[in-house]
Amino acid sequence: MKNYFEILGVKEDATDEEIKKQYRLLSKKYHPDVNPDGGEKFKEIAEAYDVLSDPKKKIDYLKQKDNPFAGGPFEEFFKNMYNQGGGTPPIRKVADKIIKLPVTVLESYKGGPKTINYQRNIACSDCGGSGGDTQLCAVCHGAGHTIQVLGSGFFQQKVRVACPHCQAKGHILINRCHSCSGVGTKNHFESITVSLPQGIDDGQFMKLEGRGDFIQGMYGNLIIQPIIEQGGQFQKMGSDLIYNLFLDLKTITEDFYRVPHPDGELKIPAPMIFDTTKPLRLKNKGFPNGDMYVKLNVRFDKSKQTDKIVD
Repeated sequence: MKNYFEILGVKEDATDEEIKKQYRLLSKKYHPDVNPDGGEKFKEIAEAYDVLSDPKKKIDYLKQKDNPFAGGPFEEFFKNMYNQGGGTPPIRKVADKIIKLPVTVLESYKGGPKTINYQRNIACSDCGGSGGDTQLCAVCHGAGHTIQVLGSGFFQQKVRVACPHCQAKGHILINRCHSCSGVGTKNHFESITVSLPQGIDDGQFMKLEGRGDFIQGMYGNLIIQPIIEQGGQFQKMGSDLIYNLFLDLKTITEDFYRVPHPDGELKIPAPMIFDTTKPLRLKNKGFPNGDMYVKLNVRFDKSKQTDKIVD
C-alpha cells in the first residue's frame, strides 16, 4: 500500500491546511509544464492529496494502513483464526433504553393507543451532540480504535482495541459547548403514543427505533416492556379472561347471572348444580383464541338476615 503521507512529505497528524500547503508546493515543482520528467511523480502527489484531503477517504485509508490484511486474500483466514475483526469495523450499536409499561387487563383485551411519558437524553441543539469544537484524534486518526500486535512471525496476531486517547470517539474535544458543558446531551421529557396490539402480555416487547438515548453521536432504540396489572376487575391468564362473580343468597337462586365483559354485559344461564370449585366456561369470550372463565363466589352479610332460628 502506498504511503500517501510520505509522498506528500507530511506527518500523519498534519492538519488539513498543512496538507494543502504541501500539495501546492509539490504540484508546482513536479507539474509536467514545469518539470518534463515529473509526470509520474505529479500523478502520485495528486492521488495522495485526493485521499488525504477528503475526510471519509482519509479515514478509510488509515483503517487499511493500520491493518495490512484488510481487503487482502488472508483477511478472512486471520479473521477466523484469531477472531481479530480485521477489515471493516463492526457496526457500532448503542445500548437500548428499556422502560416498563403498566397495562390493565382491559387495555390488553382491547389494544389500541396508549400514551407513554418517559425521560431520555437527546442531542444538544447548540452543538449537535458533539459536545463542542473537536479535532481528529492524532492517535487513531478518527477510527476510534488502534491496532495492537501480539506474537511474532507467522503467528502474529493483530487485535483492535478502543483508542485510549479519545475513548473510542475518534476525535478530541477542544472547546466545550457552554449549553451542555461538553456532554453533548440534554435530559428531555418525552411523550409518545403507541398502539398496543390486542392481547399483549408479560414477556412481550415493543421496539421503537431511534427513540432511546443519544450516545456518542447515535440514538438508541426504545424497548417497551408491558407489565399486566392483575389486580382489577378482570384477570388475564394466557389467552383466557378470568372474572370473579360474587353472589348473595338471593341472586344465587336466579335462573340467569349477569356478568360484565369488555365487549358488553353478558347474560348467562345459572348452573343446575352450584359448585364454587368449578368455574363457568364461556367459549371464545376471552382474548383471541381464548375463553372466559367465571369463578362463582358466595358473599352475604349475616347481620342483615331477617329470618333467625329461635330455640
